Amino acid sequence: MPVPAQAGTANARMTLNWFLSRKVRDATHMWKHVHKIVSAQRDVLSLEAFRKVEEAIENVRTSIRAKEPPPALDIRITELEAVATKWLKPYPSAALRENVEVLLVAIAVAMGIRTFIAQPFKIPTGSMQPTLFGVTSNPDFSHGFRNPPADMGPEPDFEVPPLWKRFFIYWFTGVGYDYKVAEEDGELKPVEDVPKKLLLFNFYQSFAIGDRTYKVWFPPDNLLKRAGLLGRFGEVIPRRFKKGEVILKIKSISGDHLFVDRVTYNFRRPHRGEIIVFETDNIKGMSQDQHGQFYIKRLVALGDEQVRIGDDRHLVINGKRLDSNTPHFENVYSFDPAKPPVENEYSGHVNETVASTLPGKSNLAPLFPTETSTFTVPPNHYMVMGDNTLNSYDSRGWGPFPRENVIGRSFFVYWPIGSQDGHRSRFGWGNR
Repeated sequence: MPVPAQAGTANARMTLNWFLSRKVRDATHMWKHVHKIVSAQRDVLSLEAFRKVEEAIENVRTSIRAKEPPPALDIRITELEAVATKWLKPYPSAALRENVEVLLVAIAVAMGIRTFIAQPFKIPTGSMQPTLFGVTSNPDFSHGFRNPPADMGPEPDFEVPPLWKRFFIYWFTGVGYDYKVAEEDGELKPVEDVPKKLLLFNFYQSFAIGDRTYKVWFPPDNLLKRAGLLGRFGEVIPRRFKKGEVILKIKSISGDHLFVDRVTYNFRRPHRGEIIVFETDNIKGMSQDQHGQFYIKRLVALGDEQVRIGDDRHLVINGKRLDSNTPHFENVYSFDPAKPPVENEYSGHVNETVASTLPGKSNLAPLFPTETSTFTVPPNHYMVMGDNTLNSYDSRGWGPFPRENVIGRSFFVYWPIGSQDGHRSRFGWGNR
């Protein structure tokens, strides 16, 4: 129904008065607050109480529309307050109830956005590099550490910046420095290499040397493994530290944090080349302990398509070879096909897919034992690969998965903002 011109003019005057007068703003807040309480208590109020309060509210609104002077408006506000006190039922701990209500609404909105619009996600491994980066580290092993991790970078000795500088470097670029010195003699006690979380960020991690407990703030994933204190399977590497000796000195680069677009695939199917996030449930080729996780990979093959891996490790889909000229595959095939796959600075997954690949064009992957092996993707299933093709655990090893597993597509990298040790910043919509 169209709004009458007179009512529209009155509303415009009220809006203008609200901006020009603090008294009008206070009065407006007052009548809206009372009206909210009336709406909540309407089923328990008597008809007389409801009419009295509504009349007082209308008197305040009329006074605002009529541009009555502040003293007259004060009288209307006082009358409304008196009527509300007399007829409305008081809430115990009203301020607390209102704050809890606002908090619950905010949580509901945030959960709705996360479930249906944009879900935050952290890149845990290097299987999508150089498009999206996982966690890498450069431990300093000059102090006699054992069992250096495979992703140790090219800078084994580095200077740890002052604490204040480390703070700004970390929050802008995601590059963190962790440095701990033994305060007394002792050995590392068995510990689970899992940090405490704050939202999507690692908040802190504790470990004990002798009787002393140490705490590392905002550590990388697998801190103790990366520092050479634990083995691949979490076992403590025996070593006794002396007071004043360096326990760990590690420079780590945080994985990209991004939003997953959960809207687009409600209106269309994923396209080849898009980076998708999916659940690992119902993937038969995976071990049971890998189910219930979220992976991020590039979609390479769709249902009913025939897939083969050529002798140069390039995929062949329905007889058509994918290469760096294929849209969205520029980074996938940026490797040297003559180079054997080895764990490197892009490591992440325990690579059961290509770590066993041997020169001689054989044993390309468990799903493709020879260069002539062909696999047909089942209907309504997808196959994916990591851009770090020489070191990615993907569909070449555990096969296809149902399209219902897809959560969404890579959308926006929101952290880190700056570039990281020579690697350009991925902040924004630029990742593909």
